[in-house]
Amino acid sequence: MNIIEAIILGIIQGLTEFLPVSSSGHLELAKAILGDTSVPEESLTFTVVLHFATALSTLVIFRKEVGEILKGLFQFKWNEEFQFSLKIVISMIPAVIIGLFFEDQLESLFGGKILFVGFMLLVTALLLLLADRAKNTDKNVSFSNSLIVGISQAIAMLPGISRSGATISTSVLLGIDRTKAAKFSFLMVVPLIFGKIAKDILGGDINFQSSEMIPMSAGFVAAFVAGLLACQWMIALVKRSKLSYFSIYCAIVGSIAIVYSLVS
Repeated sequence: MNIIEAIILGIIQGLTEFLPVSSSGHLELAKAILGDTSVPEESLTFTVVLHFATALSTLVIFRKEVGEILKGLFQFKWNEEFQFSLKIVISMIPAVIIGLFFEDQLESLFGGKILFVGFMLLVTALLLLLADRAKNTDKNVSFSNSLIVGISQAIAMLPGISRSGATISTSVLLGIDRTKAAKFSFLMVVPLIFGKIAKDILGGDINFQSSEMIPMSAGFVAAFVAGLLACQWMIALVKRSKLSYFSIYCAIVGSIAIVYSLVS
């Protein structure tokens, strides 16, 4: 992978991590178009690096909320901050279970499974269409909601299922305020990304080759900058109920991916 390809993939990751179109799905499609021949493990390593970049951009955008979450965790008082922190923890449980017990099966789905990505993009399109038609409310995220949204996040570990799209759509369909749903969606993934990276590094699963450091660094910076822009844009779009446009986009890209995989 050269620097230009890494930057392109970084921009794609930064934009699609927050926009409900599946960052992992678009990365797999882009790798196929660019002719990336990485084995699944190497492909997943680069994906993790890019996710780390967008996690940092989330911390920058939501630094106030992150500070409140950390404050709430260590206060041990049954106040609003502590309850929100606990909801974040609860939302992580399904994805942690999948990551611990089905990691090998999940890794096998990365690395050029274009047909699978195409069908999952169609699922994302359906979710977004349903959510866009849901009524606006001012409801907060409840403890039971956080678990259900967490299950959506776990399912969205599949390439082609948009994590933000699945979690925001699930939240909106549960009657949660759209802006609060978007913020909760973006914040709930940050601990998982950092936990995943720490686990892989400590376990020796991620081995950075010196020849790949420059391209990965370029991709990292591109993903971080694109993520800063996309995160703020997405919150505004969700608030204005514009998810149907992304539904159409996912349906088109998913259909193209399916046709491409069948004829190539």
